[in-house]
Formats: sequence, C-alpha cells, structure tokens
Amino acid sequence: MKKILVLCTGNSCRSQIAEGYLKSFAGNKADIYSAGVETHGVNPRAVKTMSEDGIDISGQTSNNVSEYRDIDFDYVITVCDNAREHCPHFPSNSLTFHHNFPDPAKATGPEIEIMKQFASVRDQIKSYCKSFVEDHIS
Repeated sequence: MKKILVLCTGNSCRSQIAEGYLKSFAGNKADIYSAGVETHGVNPRAVKTMSEDGIDISGQTSNNVSEYRDIDFDYVITVCDNAREHCPHFPSNSLTFHHNFPDPAKATGPEIEIMKQFASVRDQIKSYCKSFVEDHIS
C-alpha cells in the first residue's frame, strides 16, 4: 500500500481538495494524508466545492506536517510554492512532486465569483490527481 502526503501552506483548501480526490481515485490502493506547514482549518468553501462534485471532505482535518514525521511516505506532493520552499525533509526515500495551484482562499469579490475560483482550482486539482493516480498508483 502506497502512502501519499499532500502538503500546502495551511492545509485548508488545495491540499484538502487533493486529499479528497486522491482518496477517490486511488481507493484502497493508497493511504492518503494531507498537512500544512501551518494549520488553518478546513475551508468551508473547499467543502462546498467538493460536495458539488460528489466528494465529501467535511470529515477531513487540518493537520501540521510535524504530525507525520514518523510515517515512511512513498510520495510527497506539494501543491503550492510556499509549502515546497518550507517542506521539511522526510527521512524516507519518498519521491517528491510539485504543482503550484492558485490559492482560491485569496479570491475576492461577490460570493459567486469566489466560488467560480474555487471550482476552477478544484477542477485543476482533480485533473492532476487523476493523472497522478494513473501514473503512480494504478
């Protein structure tokens, strides 16, 4: 069973969305974790935008990367430049991957425009996660 860690700055949006999709696409072929270099709680808009695509992430938690130091990950995926720059070294032989997704939590304007940004980032992450699982897990 592969172990995958998704890292972001606050473990509130992008990494939570990626965790949801990786769990969905990998099924029982991988253990999926997400964490942040900080913890900001799971963003309610991330929960809503995932729900709109049929995935429930409401039970996921915002975790600090230090909580997972003793896990021997096969893959570490950073989903923002800040996490990549501040990612701690893991003592395992994990392979690292990086993709800098826009931060939907920084969207401004009317709620409908903010949710469009969340949906756009969600769709980018979905595509990335689907390809990742096809290339590395399936």
